[in-house]
Amino acid sequence: MEQMPSNTPVMESKPGPAGWLPVWIKAITKPYEQTFVDITEHPDVSSKTAYIWVFIAGTVSGIIQAFSTTIRMASGVGSPFQQIPQLEQYFPQAASEGGSVGVSLIGGLCASPLAGLFSVLFFALFVAIIQWIAKLFGGTGTYEKLLYALAAITVPFTIVSSLFILLGVIPYVGICTGVISFGLAIYSLVLQVMAVKAVNRFGWGQAAGSVFLPGCVIFIFCACVVFGGLMLLGPVIGKTFEGINNFAP
Repeated sequence: MEQMPSNTPVMESKPGPAGWLPVWIKAITKPYEQTFVDITEHPDVSSKTAYIWVFIAGTVSGIIQAFSTTIRMASGVGSPFQQIPQLEQYFPQAASEGGSVGVSLIGGLCASPLAGLFSVLFFALFVAIIQWIAKLFGGTGTYEKLLYALAAITVPFTIVSSLFILLGVIPYVGICTGVISFGLAIYSLVLQVMAVKAVNRFGWGQAAGSVFLPGCVIFIFCACVVFGGLMLLGPVIGKTFEGINNFAP
């Protein structure tokens, strides 16, 4: 007996990995434009998932930073200003006070979720600015897809960089981790430009402009603020150091 054809539409499975770990691994180990096309065309793409990833990464980074700060305090490595002659007397020796170390650790751990929330806020704003500029350049992508793609890149690099901060507590290891972190940061930028290009379907120039223009504007603004602040506080800082030198034995 011949089987009647079904009128039920067949759901075509779009390419792309499912699950957070495969997405992260594919995003950072396969630096191709098609990689981000596959990732962002998957049915599981959602802004909520990206926000959760960023929140987890920010919280984990805050926890690791809390342990790193505590270890430095416990080992007697405090503020870098303590290493400047005649200034160490103005800073308390927290390493000799076990209570201060404990308070620092508890405070850092409690503040970790707050760090995660701020990470989500600033990341969402950063991606929104990039996608807005991409639209001005003729991009055809969406905020949700770009958010998902950039989160898949940024989150694993954030976690790895945080671990490097913890390893940097070990003498001389910090130099190696610093060099590796710099290389990973450059690689991350390349992947971000590639993701913007894939999501918005335009050229490399437009993709690079979308990623780097917000950073350039922020850098120029911060530089102007710092320069203006130094100009205003210059006389006060000069008098402060002059007074320290006068009290020096």
